[in-house]
Amino acid sequence: MGVMVLSSVNSERTRRVSRAATTMLGLRVRLATTPKLASWLLTVLVAAFGGMLRFIRLGEPHAVVFDETYYVKDAWTMLQTGEPRNWPEFLTRNTLDYPIDTLFANGDTNTWLSSAEYVVHPPVGKWCIALGMTLFGGAGNTFAWRASTAIAGTIAIVIMIRVALRLFDNLSIALVAGLLMSVDGVGITLSRTGLLDIFIMAFVLGAFDLLLMHRDWARAKLRARYAIESRRRDARWVPDTSRHARRARRMQTGDHPGSERSQAMLLDSRGPVIAFSWYRVAAAILIGLATGVKWSGIYFMAVFCVISVIWDAWERYRAGYRSWLSTGLLCDAPLTAVYMLPLWAGTYLAGWTGWFIHPDSYMHDWAHTHPGQGVMWLPEGLRSFVEYHKEMWQFHTTLDAPHDYKANPLTWPLQVRPTSFYWEKISGHPGLCSLAPHSQCVSAVTSLGNPLIWWLGSLCTIIGIGIAIARHGDWRIWAVLAGFLGGWLPWAQYLNRTTFTFYSIVILPWIILAICYVGDAVRRRVNAGTWRITLGTTLLLVCLVSAFFYPIWTAMPVPYEFWLSHMWFKSWI
Repeated sequence: MGVMVLSSVNSERTRRVSRAATTMLGLRVRLATTPKLASWLLTVLVAAFGGMLRFIRLGEPHAVVFDETYYVKDAWTMLQTGEPRNWPEFLTRNTLDYPIDTLFANGDTNTWLSSAEYVVHPPVGKWCIALGMTLFGGAGNTFAWRASTAIAGTIAIVIMIRVALRLFDNLSIALVAGLLMSVDGVGITLSRTGLLDIFIMAFVLGAFDLLLMHRDWARAKLRARYAIESRRRDARWVPDTSRHARRARRMQTGDHPGSERSQAMLLDSRGPVIAFSWYRVAAAILIGLATGVKWSGIYFMAVFCVISVIWDAWERYRAGYRSWLSTGLLCDAPLTAVYMLPLWAGTYLAGWTGWFIHPDSYMHDWAHTHPGQGVMWLPEGLRSFVEYHKEMWQFHTTLDAPHDYKANPLTWPLQVRPTSFYWEKISGHPGLCSLAPHSQCVSAVTSLGNPLIWWLGSLCTIIGIGIAIARHGDWRIWAVLAGFLGGWLPWAQYLNRTTFTFYSIVILPWIILAICYVGDAVRRRVNAGTWRITLGTTLLLVCLVSAFFYPIWTAMPVPYEFWLSHMWFKSWI
């Protein structure tokens, strides 16, 4: 009897295992036959992992951290009054004077002054912070004022994966990009702090993805039209005498320079108009939002528009049209500018709506109180607006105040001088401090990128340029370099300005894409086993370094000696 029961139990267990195996096999088959579903599922899993690193203990430290003193309080008063307001430096409570930031972090959030504050950045980023406060519990909740940055950082992981997938057409490379974004220290700390720069990165990365989508759409439209036009009886053809065609013929057939064998032909036609797409409309709006966070978005607008028009022209040539360059420069470029520039500028202006509608906003009445001054042909409101922007421009171009964490922009990719957002001694021995009861316990938030990611990315950028030159051009590396042109090189003109390494968050995606570019080149030249070992070893080392630094990125209580062990160079302290 017992044998029969045991046999029945084993039989039922076997059936369960068989059903589970069948289910898993079915899932694998469905994922294999639906690559889009698989890629999106894996994208969500990687983003969920990155989101976990950003949201766990998001409310720590329970304090106003670094420049949160400006942006968080501005966001709160914008919610309450429509415009940023000044705050007192100290307030008296029970006969003792307390810093306003200490009181604010503990819920005393309604002590702003009636006067409008002079702010030096546009309002969009602060409205993003305000949205988080609205959704997650108000100003006295540190989680709430950091929620929007954590959401933006998590969404950026999703966009990063999709961008890499469009560039390299390889899911493993795309997932590597998302994982590197997930575990990098600059990405984590900026996602966990109520500052503005993470929004710029997310907006411009989204715009870049949309421009890649426009490129795919334009390529499909050009090739579809070419297939129709090339079959017409009256189609006219001309030889392709470009240097690119001659080089391609030599590589394919071994022809010598000047040989006419295997002469390629181009269709003597301009092809369809591809200047307008809804992808570009959305991209212009996103870059307008980025500019509405900080003016550095202007540089991305310039670089991305140029490279997108170049892509259009090159796709005309690849499709087989003759007048590809002249059409790109004389037709596509002006038509693109006609609608993208107004959309970008209009989005930026829309971010200032609160300033226009509130009569007590900063410098709102400047034109009224300064008759005969400013740009006289403008209405009073716009004249005041322009003058305010002149003041902001003066501030940004002349700021050279000394600061302990000032960092030359040329050193950002190497993370030479990271920014300490927060460092405090803690009484007692909570958390990891319990492992060293005789040591001082400290809590820190250091905006330091994962050194392996940034150092390897800087090296891969240089290697990538070399590969592109050796290949006589590769549009993907120039796409990667476009991010550096828009996010980093413009700062080279302000080497004496007070800047900080955490501004480098805007070039983090391009650092990662440079790694992916070189990784993709290696993948194509080695066997599958060597590639898996190389990839696995690199990712393991990167993740171990991130695990080591994670406590000092997220204000975990640690022994002082543990914190000091992370300061590999004096410039990191």
